[in-house]
Amino acid sequence: MKKIIKYSVAFLLMLNCSIVSAQVDPLIEKVSQKLALVNDYVAEGVMKTDVSFIKASLGKVKVYFKKPNLLKVKKEGGISLLPKGGVSVTINSLLNTKQYIALPAGTQEFKGKTLRVIKLVPTDEKLDWVISTLWIDPNDALVYKTFTTTKENGSYEITMEYGEYANLGLPSKIIFAFNTKDYKLPNGITLEFGDEDAAAKQKALKHKKGTIEITYRNYVINKGVSNNMF
Repeated sequence: MKKIIKYSVAFLLMLNCSIVSAQVDPLIEKVSQKLALVNDYVAEGVMKTDVSFIKASLGKVKVYFKKPNLLKVKKEGGISLLPKGGVSVTINSLLNTKQYIALPAGTQEFKGKTLRVIKLVPTDEKLDWVISTLWIDPNDALVYKTFTTTKENGSYEITMEYGEYANLGLPSKIIFAFNTKDYKLPNGITLEFGDEDAAAKQKALKHKKGTIEITYRNYVINKGVSNNMF
């Protein structure tokens, strides 16, 4: 009995040490330090939408961000088609909370780079996301891909490219991919199925993918963004 207690205590101590170690993963810290340099920004870009049941052309957008997790994408002359909830789960919102455990998950090749794979598990049950996987280049501390599962808005994959603002962790392009069955339409948008039957709509959505691509032209960084923008 004493041996069982002894081994149980040792296991709990090892588990506790592994969690503490995971929470302070040095690569995650490097990514966080880079992102911490940006308090707010306004970015201009072009958004391309590829969602089978919505007709949308290229459109100019402005993206507003403010710490810790305020984010808005505004389409010029129209409504943003980004799914409700999903866009708010960004790298900034994930890492700014500090309410997660980071667990190493090996390495993976991605577009010619060997990236470290790290899974984040939230420690606060009030957060909107369940688990997120990050693919990070250990050389430049940049996140090139994320896959996040949320509580109410399905799962989302975001891939990123970098350019002029890489030193601040800000991408030059993002591609936001999601399952259309989890798509929650913004106000004022209707589906274009040509059939009002609910079952037909659900069938049309099932197993379909949607992507939204934003190519950024420039950023205005740390000049102040009013809360009224959100």
